[in-house]
Amino acid sequence: MRRLSLKFPYTGQQTSPLDYGLLLLGLLFLVATVLHLKSIMEEISYWETRVDRFENAQQQKRAPKTSSSRASQESQQELKQAREIMKQLNLPWEILFDSLEYTVTKDIALLSVQPSVANQSIRINGEARNLAALTEFVESMEREAFFENAHILSYKVKQENPHRPILFSLITSWIDTP
Repeated sequence: MRRLSLKFPYTGQQTSPLDYGLLLLGLLFLVATVLHLKSIMEEISYWETRVDRFENAQQQKRAPKTSSSRASQESQQELKQAREIMKQLNLPWEILFDSLEYTVTKDIALLSVQPSVANQSIRINGEARNLAALTEFVESMEREAFFENAHILSYKVKQENPHRPILFSLITSWIDTP
């Protein structure tokens, strides 16, 4: 049997410059990530402060002056845009994707998911292996607690493909979760 030679680190062992370089690279990446996180947090804070300020200004209901009516209209427009952005950010993305992953089978391929925050609806385009798989997918969407009123908008059988898959488009609504 051959002899096994193991080398353990010892006190006089030298560390290569490559090791220090990799450590420095990792630390730089960590610092960059923390700085990026900080900038994102500052932007969120800025928009939350701005929305609060606009809501407070709206609640005061001061008599509009003729010179400030234009500024008031601009602030109302900015407030509306900020609310839309906050609505989109507060969309229950995790529940939406978990519910979609639960309903999709190996016979269904999702090509696009387009949520509409204003209508609380989701348009889904995909491809089904056959009509039975498509109807099972729509039924499983209806059974899912997060979705309601799922129905097919259109479908088309791809005749040029020998497996004859079905391209479909469906729409469903989601239920608000507390």
